[in-house]
Amino acid sequence: MKTPSIQSGSVLGGILLLAGSCIGAGMLALPVITGVSGFGPSVVVLVFAWLFMTSTGFLLLEANLAIGHDLSLISIAQKTLGKPGKILCWLLFIFLFYSLSIAYISASGSILQAIASDLFDFELPSWAGSVLFTCIFAFVIYWGTRPVDYVNRLLMVGLVAAYFVLVVLGSRHIRLEYLGIARWQYAAAALPVVVISFGFHNMIPSLAMYLKGDLRRLKLTVLLGSVLPLVIYLVWEAVLLGIIPIDGREGLMNALDKGDVATSALRAAAKSLWISPVAQCFALFAIITSFLAQSLSLVDFLADGLKVPKVGRARWMLIFLAILPPFAIAFVYPGIFIKALNIAGGFAAVILFGVMPVLMVWVLRYKRKVNAARIMPLGRAMLVIIFAVAVAIFSLELAQELGISLIPKQLEAAP
Repeated sequence: MKTPSIQSGSVLGGILLLAGSCIGAGMLALPVITGVSGFGPSVVVLVFAWLFMTSTGFLLLEANLAIGHDLSLISIAQKTLGKPGKILCWLLFIFLFYSLSIAYISASGSILQAIASDLFDFELPSWAGSVLFTCIFAFVIYWGTRPVDYVNRLLMVGLVAAYFVLVVLGSRHIRLEYLGIARWQYAAAALPVVVISFGFHNMIPSLAMYLKGDLRRLKLTVLLGSVLPLVIYLVWEAVLLGIIPIDGREGLMNALDKGDVATSALRAAAKSLWISPVAQCFALFAIITSFLAQSLSLVDFLADGLKVPKVGRARWMLIFLAILPPFAIAFVYPGIFIKALNIAGGFAAVILFGVMPVLMVWVLRYKRKVNAARIMPLGRAMLVIIFAVAVAIFSLELAQELGISLIPKQLEAAP
């Protein structure tokens, strides 16, 4: 989940910005976490998560427009849920940012290790890759928004190019028998990670300001901006799940147990000499663009919350606060990539982007009787259904953290 800055534009610009906030490093986890259930179940889970997150996005948009289109998410929480809502929103944002940063730093080590091995025949320790990654991009973040913007643009071009090359090259190696596998009993376990892959909600207040509260254009932007990642994810899933087996040492079950990114599993399973380096470049571009946007947003968030100027030594202090805690956790637990995304999606995102929009709209509609345009149909019934889904996803992640997993380790993995 990334947070690009918005200054001016159109519906098309809003669609691309919203889609861009979804597409990133989460793609590296999707085939691993969903693929163990097979392609068919993965499609159902992706569509279900898209419906849930788009619905809560519309609810947040409704709450936003009901009280003014020039507010931040924390201000919306405060004006609808009071000071407790503001504090909870602030804490969840910090938790979400840190969880995602842990995931990105953790993944960077294995990706740089693979690139060093494939392209330079050099064995780089995974921990050294994470240290190198963190140090280099901490300096980029220190330079400020403009350098980050330029680096991000260049890497986004590489990300898009690598994606299309992978889809074209990979489609030649798809095995239809892999796509025919269906293990429905494992499908629901993927929901926390899939939910965070549609985490565009932090963009809603910015889009409302950007399009000056125009309801029709905003609804179209949110709908199409969320559909675009869905289509990209479905194509990505079809290619990778058609190449990588579920079982065995080179399979998705083994990658899930180790907390590996999807491109590492692709590297082990693909027979084409071209697929592996392109896949590793795609993974690196995805991690860097997500990490830069996330860390820059966190620095700005901390500066605003702590009332610290973003210059000189104070800026370094903010960068250390933003990066050092996630780095320490990722360094101690190098295989935490997928687990960190699970925690981010199942706990932080599902409350911040699932439960809270329902509560905001409930307060505005039925407690304060605010006369504003309703975006979601069916009234109370729809709010109760969305709330129940959010609680179910939260409970699912809580059960998995307590050791009650829908995918027991190595249950299906071949020796």
